[in-house]
Amino acid sequence: MAVEIERKFLVVGDGWRGNAAGQRFCQGYLARADGITVRVRRAGPRAYLTVKGEPNGIVRPEFEYEVPVEDAEAMLKALCTRPLIEKTRFLVRHEGLVWHVDEFRGDNEGLILAEVELERADQRVRLPPWVGEEVTHDPRYRNSRLVDEPQGRGNPAEETKNGQADLDQAPLRGAGREAAADLKAA
Repeated sequence: MAVEIERKFLVVGDGWRGNAAGQRFCQGYLARADGITVRVRRAGPRAYLTVKGEPNGIVRPEFEYEVPVEDAEAMLKALCTRPLIEKTRFLVRHEGLVWHVDEFRGDNEGLILAEVELERADQRVRLPPWVGEEVTHDPRYRNSRLVDEPQGRGNPAEETKNGQADLDQAPLRGAGREAAADLKAA
């Protein structure tokens, strides 16, 4: 079974920006119920349909399929719950891992989240200095929840950051294999 294992954090500084290249994402939800979501995403010149199951700790079933861009655009326009989630995803390398830094637009303007996809649930991660509070298990920061309860207009992480990242953390959940694939192709 396909799974995602990732951890998610609020971003507290601009140290990640450097030479990070961004790609525009637009995504919407076709279904959301009982922890299961069906999402359509336009990621630059590509598009995907993704089904995610209920998390078990930091591990979550995930099935992702590339779809024609024209079909994705039609689903985004006619079938998805509003508002759509708009963001720019930046791929940032740190300590041998690729971090996905998402800078949100629209109703979530001002929110910046960083996710790191892991290979194992027990994988240890050295955190970059620009991440703050971990929100892996906080449902407010799931993209599917941001549709109904935007978290924009200022990033609360600025108030919770204690000035230093915890450098040796055990892991906690996974996202967007397409972004990692695009990074490998670059």
